[in-house]
Amino acid sequence: MRTTRLLAGLCAGLALMATGALAQERTGNFSGLQLQGDKPIQIESDKLEVRDTESIAIFTGNVSVVQGDTLLKSGKMTVHYKKKEGAEASSTTMPGGGNIERMEVDGKVYVKTKTQVATGDRGTFDMATEIMTLTGSEVVLTEGQNVIVGCKLTVEMKSGAAKLEGCGSGSGRVKMLLTPEKQGQ
Repeated sequence: MRTTRLLAGLCAGLALMATGALAQERTGNFSGLQLQGDKPIQIESDKLEVRDTESIAIFTGNVSVVQGDTLLKSGKMTVHYKKKEGAEASSTTMPGGGNIERMEVDGKVYVKTKTQVATGDRGTFDMATEIMTLTGSEVVLTEGQNVIVGCKLTVEMKSGAAKLEGCGSGSGRVKMLLTPEKQGQ
């Protein structure tokens, strides 16, 4: 149970960034973490490229997204959005205007919430299915002194169900180190 909460909590931070930072309107809870839709979002990168004909926006170079207690860092973030048609399109000041389909992050992905950290090589968040995936040669999840290592983390944000898979070759097993909490601390 604690492992599932750890996995889901870490991923909720990334999902929070995906839903809030990209102006997708949502309210509710993911695995006990409340979305911070009312908090300001700060996105910084070395470069932003908008490819309106392809319905994507690409942030590259030292990408940093901050909302409340959640921080997402990566080398690149690609936002895929639905293109608005007609009069609706002319009223949009930002690409996608809240119609985000999917977000992809690459290049040493780092997600930090108030108490947890997740790292990997790549991450995706599908807005329609609310499924977050973090992959890499080593996906590491930490909370305090507790550490879980695998190669693919999949979280269904609606249910909070989380699955961490091994790497499939060599010593491709999921590894976990749990440190018992000391009484009175």
